[in-house]
Amino acid sequence: MNSIILSDAAAQGSGGYSGILMMVVYIAIFGVAIYFLMIKPQKKEQKRMEALLSTMAAGDSVLTTSGFYGVVIDVTDDTVIVEFGNNKNCRIPMQKTAITQVEKPEDSAATE
Repeated sequence: MNSIILSDAAAQGSGGYSGILMMVVYIAIFGVAIYFLMIKPQKKEQKRMEALLSTMAAGDSVLTTSGFYGVVIDVTDDTVIVEFGNNKNCRIPMQKTAITQVEKPEDSAATE
């Protein structure tokens, strides 16, 4: 009778350990899924935007975060001067991070 009680206790003890182990495995799988579904694409997009902003030059057509289209007049380290509309007096300095899209002049000529 005592041997039956001991074997039941041993079975319950090993089941608790495997339950904790499975929980750790599920958490690890969830962490890996979060990395591949959220963090990795965000880093890829950030690298793409950095490459886009580093190749920006005078004469490029840009779209700002506020929805304005303009043409780049001058580029410095952190800022760009953008000309909006046909009015040559409407030149506004802004940060490079305020640019969301850049279209090179040869891109627009190739589509026409």
